[in-house]
Amino acid sequence: MNICICGGGALGHVCIGILSSHPDVNLFLYTKRPDKWKQTILVSDCNQKTYEGRLKKVSSNPGDVLKNMDIVFLCLPGFLIEQTLCEIKPWLSANTLVGSIVCNTGFFFTAHKIFGSDVGLFGFQRVPFISRIADYGKSANLLGYKNKLFLAVENTQNPDEFRQLIERLFMTPTTLLNNFYEASLTNSNPILHTGRLYSMWHDWSGEIFSKCSMFYKEWTNESSATILAMDIEFMRVLDKLPVDKKFIPSLLEYYESTDAESLTRKISSIPAFQSIKSPMKQIQSGWIPDLSSRYFTEDFPFGLKFIKELAVEKGISTPVIDTVYQWGIGMLIK
Repeated sequence: MNICICGGGALGHVCIGILSSHPDVNLFLYTKRPDKWKQTILVSDCNQKTYEGRLKKVSSNPGDVLKNMDIVFLCLPGFLIEQTLCEIKPWLSANTLVGSIVCNTGFFFTAHKIFGSDVGLFGFQRVPFISRIADYGKSANLLGYKNKLFLAVENTQNPDEFRQLIERLFMTPTTLLNNFYEASLTNSNPILHTGRLYSMWHDWSGEIFSKCSMFYKEWTNESSATILAMDIEFMRVLDKLPVDKKFIPSLLEYYESTDAESLTRKISSIPAFQSIKSPMKQIQSGWIPDLSSRYFTEDFPFGLKFIKELAVEKGISTPVIDTVYQWGIGMLIK
């Protein structure tokens, strides 16, 4: 089986380690920085297990690594999805399936525009791992696994057969979703991240902080109240779409909480989240928000944007989402 990973971020590193650990997988990598990659990638997980990923070929030329692929995985930020799909399109074989490890930044919406119904598509509702790069092109850390995965599949003759393959490759129970909406619209990063950032810095006017705060460990009741208000509006949008809400539960249901205070306790105590810092950068005299972080560059213009646009299309009022979205976009153009 020939698989190509597009993108060399944290998820790309970990997927290389996991997928190429299977003896029947030949792993290729399409990246703009091929010179930075070793042939072997080491991935250390949260249980002291190490995966040794081996790359057959690495290239910045799509023609070198995209021919005769069975599966293509996009491990990319939202702003690179459209460009990359256009780059790889000429090199896809008739039976190649193209999918995204992250779908809440618009993968399916963009793929429909570029491919129509000519290419088999798939995508995860939530990322299968919490991943961090240790040494670019050489090693990465897998901080946490998901207990189960949810997968949308389109334009294939046997979606369940493909689901079984994904379940084996990722070694995680996998459930088929009904349609691409159920993979594309989540209250994970597009609401969780954006609402948290808004509650932290909506009144920030340039002051410098003495330390880099912890994004989840120091979660506040204000952050919980913000994301819960956004989630109520999000659920109203879902009511107008052909989705089964059992696949997109409310944040209270997903985190087994009853109110803002219990949600704060839950989120701040999740073991895999403990070491994750807020998106901040250090300057000479302290710390400030890092507006180049994917929390800003992905989750507002390529995550929350699609929820907001669907709300407008369906005539749903979303004042809290609108406020958070406009603040985030405003931060990006500062």
